[in-house]
Amino acid sequence: MSYQVLARKWRPKSFDALVGQEHVVRALTNALQQQRLHHAYLFTGTRGVGKTTLSRILAKSLNCEQGVSATPCGQCAACVAIDKGSFLDYVEMDAASNRGVEDMTSLLEKAIYAPTQGRYKVYMLDEVHQLTGHAFNAMLKTLEEPPAHVKFILATTDPQKVPVTILSRCLQFNLRQMSSSGIAEHLQHVLSEENIAFEPVALQLIGRSANGSMRDALSLLDQAIAYGGDSVNEKEVRAMLGAIDQSYLFDLLNALLSQDGNAVLSQARAMEQRAISFDAALNDLANLLHEIAIVQAVPDSIAHDHPERQSMLDLASRMGAEELQLYYQIALLARRDLGLAPDEFAGFTMALLRMLAFNPGEQKPPARAKPAPAAATEHVPPRASAALAISQPATKVIAPSTTAPALEITPPPATALTPPQPTVVATPAPIEESSTPTITRAFDGNWRVLVDRLKLGLARALAQNCELASFDEEHIAFSVPPSQKHLLNMGYEEKLRSAVEQHFGRKIKMTFSLGGSGNTPAQLMSQEKAALQADAEDAIHNDGFVQALIKDFGAQIIPSSIKPLQ
Repeated sequence: MSYQVLARKWRPKSFDALVGQEHVVRALTNALQQQRLHHAYLFTGTRGVGKTTLSRILAKSLNCEQGVSATPCGQCAACVAIDKGSFLDYVEMDAASNRGVEDMTSLLEKAIYAPTQGRYKVYMLDEVHQLTGHAFNAMLKTLEEPPAHVKFILATTDPQKVPVTILSRCLQFNLRQMSSSGIAEHLQHVLSEENIAFEPVALQLIGRSANGSMRDALSLLDQAIAYGGDSVNEKEVRAMLGAIDQSYLFDLLNALLSQDGNAVLSQARAMEQRAISFDAALNDLANLLHEIAIVQAVPDSIAHDHPERQSMLDLASRMGAEELQLYYQIALLARRDLGLAPDEFAGFTMALLRMLAFNPGEQKPPARAKPAPAAATEHVPPRASAALAISQPATKVIAPSTTAPALEITPPPATALTPPQPTVVATPAPIEESSTPTITRAFDGNWRVLVDRLKLGLARALAQNCELASFDEEHIAFSVPPSQKHLLNMGYEEKLRSAVEQHFGRKIKMTFSLGGSGNTPAQLMSQEKAALQADAEDAIHNDGFVQALIKDFGAQIIPSSIKPLQ
């Protein structure tokens, strides 16, 4: 007799033998016992969780010669034929390869005829989400009002792609992924029945690698039996899966916590000599960090018989929550970028070195040189702090360029732990005024400063777009750029003249003409704002911490989010 693979040999043939889907089994069992049978069922879930198996058991329950019940006999001709796939009234159709409207129309034309062998015709459509829109439309009417002898069972791994008109006509059951412990327990039962020696840790490794699929777990178990020569042990399963021995992971984490770079690299080289997959190593490291995080939050969550219980409790007590989260994130990013590294060893060791470099408990920022005082006559462009990065205080800050002398401010020397200081912009001294002011004494030609002092209201738009052409005691002449000539037609000239006369306390004549070089207060403010923005962006791009984030974590700077602190 030819060998039958474990996934087929141990496929459940009754509801009692189905593992891990108790919520679905309970609902279907009650419905069968109470004869509350729906005409359409939808089973959803990832691969290998039992959708097809559940469909066959349900078909046997409906067509068993002993009657409709939740416990088909498994011995009658109908049950045996369904298990073998030869029952004429049970049809499994792969919707991925029979997805067109013609295929669906052919199936529905056959459905109207009475069953040949059984009590019901049962149609199981696997991966039903792959049917075309026209195929769904073709089955809609039949699905809503099917013949009394027809039952539809739909199965899919992607229920989001199934039209809501179909979903609303079905009883939907979501099959869960199996837990790794549940899979390991079932594999232990299988090996005990097969009289094959095993080690529990090996089954835990297989259960973890199956990713919730019992079918995948049984296939891996078959492979492990062949690899180990009719036995399943931890060492050989690790070699087969490319998994890393958990003791290496604990040694790595202990070396990282001790900031022992030599021990970290020694462990990495030992792994390389054993030809261990570094991708699997990073995956196992992330899994271990996840388990330690759970232990930190809920210490009682770890089983008393867990083989690494004491080691995990020890690491959970020594690692800070912030440190653990950092290591976990680095492991995930390193696994994602492993294909971009020169080789896997380089990518893995860089991840470990990154954990050493960014250790929040040990990292010491490099000391920065103290700013040297600059000469009093030196003029430098204003330096703005940026809102998105940590930068050193400017060694010198001056007022925007005006005709008045610039005021220089030198902050005290900064240390490595001194928080960044805001940029200070000096404001020109107030204009001296007397009870009988005169233009020649009080107004020095700095129109930009005077505009900021005037109470203008709506006339401020005109004042900010006027360039001072000439002035004397009784007359001020302005040039207005041609692009702003519309401001001269809005009655703002008289309001501007009144504000200036009120400020100086005497009558002043004003004239306006089109032209000028564009040296207006609005233009000056625009240039200063652009300079501040450029300095803020420069501060961000040249900041060491920002550069480290870009290099190590693939961070990106969003230019629109950089704002100068004024």
